Amino acid sequence: MCGIFGCILKNSNVAPIIHSSLKRLEYRGYDSVGIATLHNGTIHIKKDQGKIDEVHRIHNLDEMEGNVGVGHTRWATHGAPLKVNAHPHVDCTGQIAVVHNGIIENYSELKEELENAGHIFVSRTDTEVIPHLIEEVLKENSSASLTDAVLAALKRLCGSYAIAVISAKEPEKIVCARNESPLVLGLADNAIYCASDLTAFLPMTNKAIIVNDGELAVLSGSNYEIKRISDGITVVRQPKIIDWTPEMAVKQGYPHFMLKEIHEQPETLRNTLRLQEHYLDLMATFLDRANEVFLVACGTSYHACLAASYMFSKLAFLATYPVYASEFVEQHGKSVNIDSTILAVSQSGETADTLAAVTASQQRAATILGLTNVIGSTLSRVSRVYIGQQSGPEIGVAATKTFTSQLSILAQLAFRLSKKRGKISQDEMDCLAEKMEQLPQIVEAVILMQEEKVKALAHKYKDAKIFFFLGRGVNTATAYEGRLKLMEIAYVPAIAFPAGESKHGPISLIEPGFPVIFICPKDGVTHKTLIGNMMEMKARGASIISIIEEDDEEVKKLSDDYIEVPKGIPEVLSPIPFVVPLQLFAYYMALEKGLNPDMPRNLAKSVTVK
Repeated sequence: MCGIFGCILKNSNVAPIIHSSLKRLEYRGYDSVGIATLHNGTIHIKKDQGKIDEVHRIHNLDEMEGNVGVGHTRWATHGAPLKVNAHPHVDCTGQIAVVHNGIIENYSELKEELENAGHIFVSRTDTEVIPHLIEEVLKENSSASLTDAVLAALKRLCGSYAIAVISAKEPEKIVCARNESPLVLGLADNAIYCASDLTAFLPMTNKAIIVNDGELAVLSGSNYEIKRISDGITVVRQPKIIDWTPEMAVKQGYPHFMLKEIHEQPETLRNTLRLQEHYLDLMATFLDRANEVFLVACGTSYHACLAASYMFSKLAFLATYPVYASEFVEQHGKSVNIDSTILAVSQSGETADTLAAVTASQQRAATILGLTNVIGSTLSRVSRVYIGQQSGPEIGVAATKTFTSQLSILAQLAFRLSKKRGKISQDEMDCLAEKMEQLPQIVEAVILMQEEKVKALAHKYKDAKIFFFLGRGVNTATAYEGRLKLMEIAYVPAIAFPAGESKHGPISLIEPGFPVIFICPKDGVTHKTLIGNMMEMKARGASIISIIEEDDEEVKKLSDDYIEVPKGIPEVLSPIPFVVPLQLFAYYMALEKGLNPDMPRNLAKSVTVK
């Protein structure tokens, strides 16, 4: 949930590089920031609460000498977002500094043990036990190296971590390690980097080395060595060339990353259609063999799974069970067995609740399949088969392009499985495949033709206190996703239901002017039923906002406002274009309220804690 960065340069001060790299990691956390550098045998630290720009204005983060350093941008888990809790954290001597992403589960026991040994703690974080543990190892064994001490300390930790450590006693070295939190190395001609993700150093180099769970990396000069934490054995791993350009991780002239990423969806959808068929076929084979299939995810990815459950049922006649990852172990943990298949969906591949569900299922011999945006992530490595969703970096906290990419790939899987099972005719398959190919152009048309109208709608309804989102069938998931976007970005309370459930209680809230958003594709039997639901709401004075297909005159007459989507989209694919106006609506509602949609309060991009 935090961002870490480390850097060794050959001939210049690292502080400006760390500062700029932390800016690229700020989406991972932004309640405090800190930098530590090594110069003349001394560790120098600047840190404070607040966003990076605020802290820089006060402390000038660039004015720190030293060619070795680490930095951190934080999202609080232990200890309030205060200066004293900001990273880096140091030992009693001030000679060891640590930055950390994750949670140390046994920190209370370790802290008590270390305090009894005379260590003085100054923060309320779990992280601070790490430098003190390293200090204690070095105190007990004066001949131990920093690497030895870090290895010994890590063996005492329970929980998740990606850490980077520097020591005044070994001033040309950074030791970093990971367990259940992401960590990657970057190599350049005159520098070496470690970071929570590639975005941090992409402007400097595209040569990367993924550090796996249970591994430690020692950086010195421009060299690196990877060791297994369990036994200290060296691991040989060559760098990979990353095809993400630095421009992919900046705003490209858009005012916010969220808007940029909404506009990138035609491109990312095209990328999903370029998947290697081998992987789709292989995953479809595993799904076909399964006695039961659970679709496990959190947040937006869960909504993609919910839509996918309709796709698999309607196209492939396969019953699947979408489950919130945070509830999976309690709800289904004991029933999972060797005949179960888990399809886990996570943009980052590091979502803690999703990985916990995966781990519990692995322990009961279930088959794990993965869909993720980050190749080399934990999910991609623990899956029997995984597919990369081809979205590129998503910096905005609110998932937009990753959601539609997930939907596209899950739809393709449903097609493959249907073909394998012979459940729909070749003509139907050909028609669906043709419409899939058209989706990038359809989404592009929605953005081009409807964005200004959505912007006007946001202005009209900016003072509304609450919204209803209603859909039927596969677009129940679209309603849930539209509600989530509005709540997390614009902080507007919202309710979402299958439209047929609205009369079983929620309709009691309706009064004159109450805004109700209907997701209303024209294909399928749900259209007439939705019209009935609209009439129920309109009769009670609701303001009807409809997302409709072009030329749906019947629904237009019932609507106070409407947004049009190109017609002819099969209902099973409709969530992909129909969610785009809802993403834009949430974005412009946030702007109307003077909010930054890229940094919603209390949220961060990659939830790597449970």
